[in-house]
Amino acid sequence: MMRVAAYAVLDEGDTFLRFLKQYGVEDVVLVGASSEAEWRARFPPERGTTVGASWSVDDLVRLRRRVEAAGLKPFAIENPLPPWCMDRIKLGLPGRDEQIENVATTIRHLGQADIPIFGYHWMVNPPDMLRASWRTTFDVPGRGGASVERFDMSVADSLPLFRDRVYTETEMWANYTTFIEAIRPVLVESGVKLALHPDDPPVEQLGGVPRLFRSFEGFRRAMEIAASPMSGLNFCLGNWTAMGTDIVAAVQHFGSRGQILYGHVQGVNGIVPRFQECFLDQADCNFPAVLRALASVGFDGGLIPTHFPHTVNDLAPQYQGHAFGIGYVKGMLAML
Repeated sequence: MMRVAAYAVLDEGDTFLRFLKQYGVEDVVLVGASSEAEWRARFPPERGTTVGASWSVDDLVRLRRRVEAAGLKPFAIENPLPPWCMDRIKLGLPGRDEQIENVATTIRHLGQADIPIFGYHWMVNPPDMLRASWRTTFDVPGRGGASVERFDMSVADSLPLFRDRVYTETEMWANYTTFIEAIRPVLVESGVKLALHPDDPPVEQLGGVPRLFRSFEGFRRAMEIAASPMSGLNFCLGNWTAMGTDIVAAVQHFGSRGQILYGHVQGVNGIVPRFQECFLDQADCNFPAVLRALASVGFDGGLIPTHFPHTVNDLAPQYQGHAFGIGYVKGMLAML
């Protein structure tokens, strides 16, 4: 059954987990760490290619049980390895094979820990940047003075190279194919599925690095390369809105093939080359039509409200934003 879900952000006393339970969330996606400092302590960037830059079964089981103790059910983990533990795979650099083996080890351990989905992306940002999504402005006034984020390609065009040189799409597709072909048997062996997130923003390139998953065609090619029921999509409605494509047609295509594993519900106004985030009730996406399409193809996964405007007196990790988003999605599901 299609349902609202959320990220299982951990804090002292697991207050946020209890908050999610109180608002009727049952299903969650695990996150590897609650802060950037914790990420860097667990996976120091200088150790990004070494054996051991992976999750142990014991750590994954402890994470799952901590969430289950709050009455929540984890159905995926998203980006369990920081970017510097996968960038050599994406760019085809020395150390790629070690990083692929680290990912494979984590996937095997996810299967043993009964966590069935590995969410990932194929974006490359500057080497020390943890956040995946790129924005050019972070404090645009939204409704009532709420603070929202914007992307403008005319600003991003002036960015310096993210890495040592300009990369080509041909290289990036070859590197993606190498990764998928290496990981495919591990997915079958472990019973864990991959869920691919769109590029955010869905533009042709940033900092000299192409972004492959910015269009319907990119995702169709990815699924053709995977050629496996173990590979699917994290269908982010915010990014699909910013692409300016027919979202209902995309849902019908990928959903009818069982390739939508879970999704994000994110409010966006505008399309590339310039868009900004907003409250869900202001979004350009026709959410009711998309949910009807998801229901028509038998989608029964979790939908995660995310990327909330910053509002007055809210507390990290945006309790007000989550409450509004959870209620909005629950209302749409009740209507459906």
